[in-house]
This record gives sequence, structure tokens and C-alpha cells, in this order.
Amino acid sequence: MKSDSMNRLVDQPLRALVIAGAVLMVTSASVYAQTASEPASRQVTRAEVQHELEELEAVGYSPSQGDDADYPADIQAAEAKVAAKHQAERNAVTGTIQTGQTALTP
Repeated sequence: MKSDSMNRLVDQPLRALVIAGAVLMVTSASVYAQTASEPASRQVTRAEVQHELEELEAVGYSPSQGDDADYPADIQAAEAKVAAKHQAERNAVTGTIQTGQTALTP
């Protein structure tokens, strides 16, 4: 008789743990499924990275300086120069001039 009551004492909490574990697995799977549906970012190719580095070096950035104290500022400045160069190229193609002011429309 003691074994019957002991089985109930062990069996009920064990059953509750199994149910709780199953519920946790189901809810965590649905959370993962929701986050997985976000669009994945496009992977950059090696050639694109090399081209970007060449552009940065062309405007004065030198990655060979190692642990430079000006590291974040110097690469950001080079990136700004490259962005300005690209904007100037786009403006030349479209025939517009960027003056920093908005043009008045008649």
C-alpha cells in the first residue's frame, strides 16, 4: 500500500514536469519561427569588400597603421569622403548640383 501512495507522489509531479517541458518547447519553437521569418540580409562578396577597401585607401585611409588612436575617426572620415564622392558621381549623372540648400520651386 505504501508503494501505491509513493507512486502517486512521484508520478504526479513527474507528469506535471513533462507537460511543462512540452509547453515550453512548443512556445519556444513558435517564437523562433516568428523571428526566422524576417528577411535575411544579403551577404557581401569578397570582391565587394576588396572594392570598398580600395575606395577607402584611395581617399586616404590606411588599414596598415594597426591600432591607431584615431581608428574610429579616421575610417569614418574616409567613409564620409567615399560617400561624398559617390554622391558627386550620382549628381554628375543626373545633372544636379548639391549646394546644401533646398531649391525654391516657382
